[in-house]
Amino acid sequence: MFNFLKNIDNKAYKPRYGGLDIFKFIGPGLLVTVGFIDPGNWASNLAAGANYGYTLLWMVTLSTIMLIILQHNVAHLGIATGLCLSEAASIHLKPVYSKVILSLAMLASISTSLAEILGGAIALNMLFNIPIRAGAVLVTGFVMIMLYTNSYRMMEKWIIAFVSVIGLSFLYELSLVHIDWNSAIMGWVTPSFPNGSMVVVMSVLGAVVMPHNLFLHSEIIQSRQWNLKDDKIINKQLNYEFLDTLLAMLVGWAINSAMILLAAATFFAAKEEVTELQQANRLLVPLLGNHAAIVFAVALLFAGIASTVTSGMAAGSIFAGMFKEPYDIKDNHSRLGVGISLLVGLGIIFLISNPFNGLIISQMFLSIQLPFTIFLQVYLTSSEKVMGKYRNKRFAKILLYSIGGIVTLLNIALFVSLLS
Repeated sequence: MFNFLKNIDNKAYKPRYGGLDIFKFIGPGLLVTVGFIDPGNWASNLAAGANYGYTLLWMVTLSTIMLIILQHNVAHLGIATGLCLSEAASIHLKPVYSKVILSLAMLASISTSLAEILGGAIALNMLFNIPIRAGAVLVTGFVMIMLYTNSYRMMEKWIIAFVSVIGLSFLYELSLVHIDWNSAIMGWVTPSFPNGSMVVVMSVLGAVVMPHNLFLHSEIIQSRQWNLKDDKIINKQLNYEFLDTLLAMLVGWAINSAMILLAAATFFAAKEEVTELQQANRLLVPLLGNHAAIVFAVALLFAGIASTVTSGMAAGSIFAGMFKEPYDIKDNHSRLGVGISLLVGLGIIFLISNPFNGLIISQMFLSIQLPFTIFLQVYLTSSEKVMGKYRNKRFAKILLYSIGGIVTLLNIALFVSLLS
């Protein structure tokens, strides 16, 4: 898809800039945002709010701060080198290392697709009483048609529309409930590990900071790339990309927070334990009315479809990168990567007995894989050979490696909590 961007006559083609420049760059960040307001997030956030009230809101804040730093850094790689993360790994690492890391990334993408497809299927079950497995087939088929027949620009417009619907849906839901804002504010800024919460904490982390999004952002940011030889244009791209990323991540933070706030104000307040998304939808009827339940299900459907699209694109980018190629839906490697992620994820759904637990576990697996992707990214973006003068400076390296370290320590804490 982005081959044509890399073959443009850089000297002949330069963008014009004006007062509304930022709107030329809005889009890639919102595609990444879809990845962390996906059905896996819904399951993790509803579990967090229903079981622990407002106390785990801090994890959304911490995860979003990490995400802004990581996504900006990986977009930096795409802009400065013209390579996505997967391509850069294949070109600059020894094959034995790149193949292992990228194979793990493909597994993470499959886990992601599983959660996204499952969420869309659950929404169809809520709205039309379609069986989960049949709904999963419908979602997968619809998304594959979208990916294989639509251009990137069209996909971007669809995704922005989906994010808008999801955001408006949660604004409506929150208007129906009473939020304890003092507790919410404390929850956003005060780290807390309630007894038995470690699995949920890690699932929230894995649901926000997602490995496939790092691969995806480094690829799609090149849809705004004009000139790899003009330092002035590259610097302007980096500045506008950061604004796009910051805006999009704040939208994601708000929507994820809204999920926990809704669960805390309804299920936690009513002492109702939520063990599946369908149950959450049914419980909303007596608490907030039938319209709230319908809006909840519609938003979940849009989230499921939109995030399945971006998961498939990420898988195509990862798989094509293994062959040192950019994502191009007309290329066989990209098409095969998309198909592997979506169809294997669909196949696993047919083996799952508890969809809600499947969503939670899929997000936990993402958090386990995440350090591999983070340390790969930081290594590449800190390399003068890869990035030239745009490599990470000392403070950026310390910050990025610290994030990788925090994620690793949280994973160790997760295993300790599971063994105790």
